[in-house]
Order: sequence, then structure tokens, then C-alpha cells
Amino acid sequence: MNRKITCIIFALAYAVSSLTFTSCESELGALPENAKVDGNTVLDAATARIALNGVYYRFANVSAGDNITQWRNNERLPAQLSGYMTYGYGTGAGAPEDNQMLSSAGQYWMYGYGIINASNSLIQAMDQLPSGRIPQSERELIEGEARFLRAYANFKLLSFYGQWFDHSSKYGVLLRTEPVTISNIAKARSSVAESYQAIVADLDYAIAHAPDKNAKFYATKAAAKSLKARVLMCRSQAGDYAEVIKLADEVINQGDYSLEPLAKDLFRTKGATSPEVILSVVPQPNQAAYYYNRTRQFWPRASSLYCATEGLRNLLVTDPRQAWMIGSFRTAYANYFFTKYVAEGSTPTEITETAYAIRLTELYLLKAEAILRNNGAVSDAKTILKNIGTHNGLTDFTTLDGLTDRADVLRYTYQEVSKCLVAEDGQEWLALLRLPLETVTSLRPKLIGKEQYILPVPTNEFAENPAFGEQNPGYTIDL
Repeated sequence: MNRKITCIIFALAYAVSSLTFTSCESELGALPENAKVDGNTVLDAATARIALNGVYYRFANVSAGDNITQWRNNERLPAQLSGYMTYGYGTGAGAPEDNQMLSSAGQYWMYGYGIINASNSLIQAMDQLPSGRIPQSERELIEGEARFLRAYANFKLLSFYGQWFDHSSKYGVLLRTEPVTISNIAKARSSVAESYQAIVADLDYAIAHAPDKNAKFYATKAAAKSLKARVLMCRSQAGDYAEVIKLADEVINQGDYSLEPLAKDLFRTKGATSPEVILSVVPQPNQAAYYYNRTRQFWPRASSLYCATEGLRNLLVTDPRQAWMIGSFRTAYANYFFTKYVAEGSTPTEITETAYAIRLTELYLLKAEAILRNNGAVSDAKTILKNIGTHNGLTDFTTLDGLTDRADVLRYTYQEVSKCLVAEDGQEWLALLRLPLETVTSLRPKLIGKEQYILPVPTNEFAENPAFGEQNPGYTIDL
């Protein structure tokens, strides 16, 4: 393989931006300034902050070509796999709506490792500075945010490419703690237990050192606690559920966040200014005016269209959320406009282009689920579910009151997660998969085995990294 091709593959596969590959830049073209995470230009706290912005640039998945965020990738696929969204013009063989995973293999791979490599470049650059060049207190704040972002990316990769549901599994993620170079590209994947250990260690550092307060599109201690609660709910080892409850209470009780009186207002009028938002993804300048933006992929259509399914509409029958989340029926394709983010007949704005990584509703729902799984009082979980329901316009809780079996309340909790958090950051998919397989199959009849819980590792990884290890069970390596 000649040197030019090698440069291109490394840049595309790992989003490398350090000067290790500076000779590639003239061939690939320069990224916008806020995309750069160049370790050799981190000289002090100010330049470290610039590099940190580059890590956030990757977290928001900003397209260098059109300068818009591509967060809809995080929103759409989990909702399709869960049966709540569909491609607007019909589906075919290999569609995620049928829980076929092959066509989505690369969905999060480049995204996740782009964040990780940028985070590692920044952390290594700060490590290599002379002592005292960045004051220790400032260094810890910056590293706290960088490690939060690395943890977010590693958990995204684990939850889509690793057997996160089996703590004893050898099929974890490829953990990297230094920038990728030709000399270290060969590396084996880690086990699930090792993956969780690394993710939690990063989050514990962020909880200790990230800022107490920050702009809504930057990480905080509260965001780190929230993400740790999300991670521990999936890890589900001894003591994890109790820790989820503790973390949720800390975020809920710290007083900086509160539930919207009516959740609809968050999406339609308030956006990231809502006191419920813990971490958001704000649009780039002029994104609302760009024709192929996120909003127009939901209504009326642009390069693509993603719609609500009959399954989501049925989930919301008798629920006041149906009126504003489900739009007109599209007879030719038997689906509905998905109007959670944009009302039919409206135009894109900064609010309709805003995405949500973490908001307070998730913490309440994680706490309710943890109470149920930790053999806590069912009545306590019901109280939380009623509180969340009230903030979503519900007034009749007859169905919930009639449930006495813990498993039935867990299923109700999953349904509430789906209603509240569908098409935000994949929590409806993970909540579904935390149910017993027989329950999962009863809800998604084509989802019949746990090999369908995760995606196959992209074949490029095996071509460029011979040390990686085995492909995920149920798939083959086709080079």
C-alpha cells in the first residue's frame, strides 16, 4: 500500500489530527480551525482549551464539508432498531427496522474513535509540557472534560460493538489511551470487564475534576455522574443499582436542573435553555438555514426522511404526547411524520436543530429502573413514573396503579423511557435490551438472539489492525 493511501485510510478510520500525520494534510485538505486537535500546538492553558474545543467538535460530529452537526446519527439508528422510526421511503433487505445489523456496521466506529483519538492527543500533549506550564487546577478541569468525552465514546462503542450485557465476555472494545500512530495501530480488543473498568475510571476522574458549572454544550460533574449512571445500569454488577440511585439523587438534588413543567416546551420553545438540559449539542452557525440540515430530515424531507412507525404511534395511543410527536400519516409508505423536534409547516430554527445528549428525565427514569432491579419498593418507582408522566401531560395513571408485578412495572418503565427519550441518544434501545430476551422478542419479533444486540466490527479494522481479534459472534470477517 503506498504512502498516500495509508494516510487517507488512517485519517478516515481514526480521525487522526496530530502532527504525526501532518504530511497527509495537503492531500486531505485542512479542517476548520475548531476541528483541530494538534498535540504539537498545545503550549499552555489557552491552546489546550482550543484543542478541547476540537474534541467537542468531534462529539457534536460536525461535518467538515457542510459545517453542520450530524447528531441525528445518534438519534436515528437506535430508534429504528427499537421499532419506533423508519426510513421514510420504505425499507429493504438488511434494514435496521428488521434488526438487520450489517448495513449499519460503520455507524459509530469512526465517530467513537475520532473522539477518543482527539481526547488522547490532548491529554498526551498536556502530559508532555514542562511542569507548571498549565496550572494544575486548570489542567485537571481540561482533562476532566476530555476524559468525560473519551468515556462517552468508549461507552458508545461498547454498547454497539461489544457484549456489554455479559460482564464475563471477551468481546469488549478496543481501548486506546494514546494517539494512533503507525507504531501502535496494532492492538487487541479488551474484554467487557476491562472496557467497563476504563470507562468508569474516566468518569470518576471527570466527576472529581470536571467543572461544577459550564455552558450546556460542555461537560460538567453532573454530566459525568449522569453518564456513569447510564453505564452502571448496563453493567449491572453488585452494587451498581444502588450507585445509580445515589448518582441520580445527587444530580436531581443539587438544584441546578429541574424538569420542564411540560416536556413539549423543551423541544418547541426552549431548547438548550431549558433547566432540564444537562448536556446538549448546539447547531453550528447558519445551520438552520442549510437546506440539508437535521430538521429537514424529519419534515418535510431533504436528502433523506426519517419517520415514526405505527409502533411508536401505538405506543402513544391515549397519551397526550402523540398529538405533538406523531404527524400526518403518509399513505404511500404507511408511516408518519416524526414531529418531536419540528412541527409540520414550520421552518428550521436553532431550537429545532438542537440535540440532547443528557437531560434530567433520564436520571429519574434510571432511578426508577434501579429501584425495581435493586428490590426496592415498587411504590417508590411508581411515584417517580407518575412524576415523569405528569411532566409529559399525563393525568390518568390507572394502568400504572393496576400493576403489581415488579416485571410489569419494569416493562412500563421501558415504555416510558421510549416515550420520553426516543430519538435522543439511544436510551430506548438499551432499555429494551435490558429486558429478558423473551420479552424483547415479544416486543420485536425479528429480534430473536443476543447477537442482534450489537453491530459487527467494520471489516477495515481487521485489514488495518491484525491484532484486533475475533469478529463479533454471528458475523464473519469479509475482507
